[in-house]
Amino acid sequence: MDLNIRNITQTDLPAVVGLLREFAAFESLSEYCTVTGERLNTAMFSDNAVVEGLIALDGETPVAYALYYPNFSSFRGQRGIHIDDIYIKDEYRKQGVGEAMLREIARVAFSRGLERIDFNVLEWNTPALKFYEKHGAVCNEEERHFKFLTQLLKNWQGSEF
Repeated sequence: MDLNIRNITQTDLPAVVGLLREFAAFESLSEYCTVTGERLNTAMFSDNAVVEGLIALDGETPVAYALYYPNFSSFRGQRGIHIDDIYIKDEYRKQGVGEAMLREIARVAFSRGLERIDFNVLEWNTPALKFYEKHGAVCNEEERHFKFLTQLLKNWQGSEF
């Protein structure tokens, strides 16, 4: 394998969207995967960009990606990175790609003086859970992931809180 990990560029977006769709299928979440190259471009490369990412290539073949963004833990006063996704194509798993991606994100965090890396893993994804635990991650079983969906946010516009 001729592995190269680098920052995602705008020309990588079609490949990243393809990998995102593979990841959604892997997690049985394809019906929720509505990302487009245009939306990803806005999130990553517009004046108000909020997301950064890495792509892993075997030669010229995209085999993995990671998307992450800044976060903050108020109680601890710690700045960090939240990893939204790390996805490795099935045939490239257990070959060190995930660890290389994680190390690169850690390098980015350390170079910026950040103190933590946060992420979520689905309960049934035992291989991912074991991977992160093997590398020293700690799971907080007490927290639950919540979200507000766009329709609710639209309903709130113009209303008083």
